Amino acid sequence: MNRTPLSLPRSRRLAPSVAVTAATALVLAGCSSSSGGKQAEDAGSGVSAGKATTPRMTIAMVTHAPSGDTFWDTIRKGAETAAAKDNIKLIYSNDETAADQANLVQNAIDQKVDGIAVTLAKPDALKDVVAKAVKAGIPVVGFNAGMTDWQKQGLLSFFGQDEAISGEALGTRLNGTGAKHALCVVQVQGAVNLEQRCAGVEKGFEGRTDKLYVNGADMPSVKSTITAKLKQDSSIDQVVTLAAPVALTAVQSVDETGSRAKVATFDLNKELIAAVKDGSVEFAVDQQPYLQGYLAVDSLWLHKNNGNYSGGGEAPILTGPAFVDESNVEAIAGFAAKGTR
Repeated sequence: MNRTPLSLPRSRRLAPSVAVTAATALVLAGCSSSSGGKQAEDAGSGVSAGKATTPRMTIAMVTHAPSGDTFWDTIRKGAETAAAKDNIKLIYSNDETAADQANLVQNAIDQKVDGIAVTLAKPDALKDVVAKAVKAGIPVVGFNAGMTDWQKQGLLSFFGQDEAISGEALGTRLNGTGAKHALCVVQVQGAVNLEQRCAGVEKGFEGRTDKLYVNGADMPSVKSTITAKLKQDSSIDQVVTLAAPVALTAVQSVDETGSRAKVATFDLNKELIAAVKDGSVEFAVDQQPYLQGYLAVDSLWLHKNNGNYSGGGEAPILTGPAFVDESNVEAIAGFAAKGTR
């Protein structure tokens, strides 16, 4: 699978590959071995027949996910898979309002959980409560959002994609499509990771890039806002969205207005895969959310039971970017059908 365009600097192209190797090692560290058809138990690892025999842990996963966004279902599925393997009770909660997300983290602290996995879409709003968790001796890892802030806030590790590099990779790819005027649609104003994506697109794209804010919790509103913009400015020939549901809505806007704009997006779901297949969406940038959820939970088990620091506590574990387009969509579709991509 193509991960980043070859026009990016060599150091940036290599980073995802190194991170995938590290992520693979992390997964393998939690698995048992077998020999001669007979499963073997490693008493030191606390793993037998592929499942942990260590004392039960409680992990809280707290995200900024809006209701009904299928992207987060995939993250949760990865987290639940790791929890089942690691003998973990997983408490999942979410709220797209930063203050309410902070309250959910406080709830986890009050429950004296064994670890917290959190997204930092609005890091300043979570800074104080994360500090409380760290002070209480609760290990905290970050994932999906917060790559520029996880170390400042004392988190053990971070799992996700570098949004700036991913945005730049998408922008660079647009240079080969003939696009001249891109519209970057942001579904949550003030979300650091989304702003970084658009900034990256603008940096990599040689044409003009405009930004459009929409209310991602209200798809009819998203459609009307994008439709109005396309009617207002017929020079827009490329729509870049930052989430799969917004991309599918943008396709409707393009069709309704008769615009010549093409649609590309970040992130996947089953319906988006179908849209790539039929050509209504050019391509998607996949950050592998299942892997983010899985590694975030598994890393907390490894830290408690083996003292491991994923990425050495110094470097994030990158899970993207990976492009999905007509060249590989059939292969990805099989995984998407299982809810893991």
